[in-house]
Amino acid sequence: MIDSSTSPKILLVKLSSLGDVLHNLPIVRDIRARLPKAQIDWVVEEGYVHLLTPLLSSEGFRGIDRIIPFGLRRWKKLPFSLRSWEQFFAFKKELQEVTYDVIIETQGLIKSALVCALANKSSHAVVAGLANATEFSGYEPIARAFYNQSVQVPFQCHAVDRSRYVTCSALGWPLIDRSETAKFYPASFIDDISDMAARGLQKPYVLFFHSTAREAKRWGNAHWIELGKKLAVLGYQIVLPWGSVAEKVISQELALQIPGSIVPNAFSIEEAFSVIANAALVVGVDTGLTHLAAVLNKPTVEIYCDSPRWKTEGYWSNQIRNTGDIQAPPTADEVIAASLELLSQSISATKS
Repeated sequence: MIDSSTSPKILLVKLSSLGDVLHNLPIVRDIRARLPKAQIDWVVEEGYVHLLTPLLSSEGFRGIDRIIPFGLRRWKKLPFSLRSWEQFFAFKKELQEVTYDVIIETQGLIKSALVCALANKSSHAVVAGLANATEFSGYEPIARAFYNQSVQVPFQCHAVDRSRYVTCSALGWPLIDRSETAKFYPASFIDDISDMAARGLQKPYVLFFHSTAREAKRWGNAHWIELGKKLAVLGYQIVLPWGSVAEKVISQELALQIPGSIVPNAFSIEEAFSVIANAALVVGVDTGLTHLAAVLNKPTVEIYCDSPRWKTEGYWSNQIRNTGDIQAPPTADEVIAASLELLSQSISATKS
């Protein structure tokens, strides 16, 4: 076990994707609470750097000391480009500026294990990663060859809990379980983004994150329309974001059926923070932006249609309602009831 008075250098490796990075965030606060003097760095795909910047150490807050962007997705598009190789070696140089005592890799993929191999390590360094796959998650067994500590986790394991298993093993701690609330972003950051203008949207509005990369995870359009009409009657404007041309078409189709609803311009992950923070409610399928709403502690209804609820459900806040499950989509009535309950709860909290 590493003593709390020491200042170990710790590297976190979680490269992607949006939801996976979000569910890895609590280990930063877990580590900082027990090792206040530690240096904590994180390697992440460059497209997700904005998810980590709120945790950068600043006056009055200690979180991540260094974010190291990784451009693999971009480099793979031009593998023979001189520019790609120059950028890779620049990444390697930045990574190797620090010699690490502990490396925690919670993805279980070859690409992230290779980052562990590239990092400079002290003679006694612990390199910890997953010893086994978890159900419905990607895993490449050859990654174990790059660890000196392989951590066995339950086959059915929530994404936050999985990261905590590896972290606690690496640092010699008893397992941090759900009795210790998962903490994501500092309260001061959430307060700040709640005060920002949200892309000109008119309050009160409700966000519908209806699309996801896998079609089977979508909830039926008829359900979205029924929910939208119910909330529109109560005075809420329905906002239908999109991330691709196909998703925009669906948003436009839904908007035609939901009175007063709008289809906004596309927004970045960075802009999504304020858009979500100013919403009265977020309703979404199992996708990264829905999980962002949940970790920001916004009133959020998560809809599971073809993915297991236990894997990513928000369990850390009474502001979250989880509906449906794998191959058991919720009915419109279930989601309407959950939505109205959260809106009523928010109104009561505001009045008090």
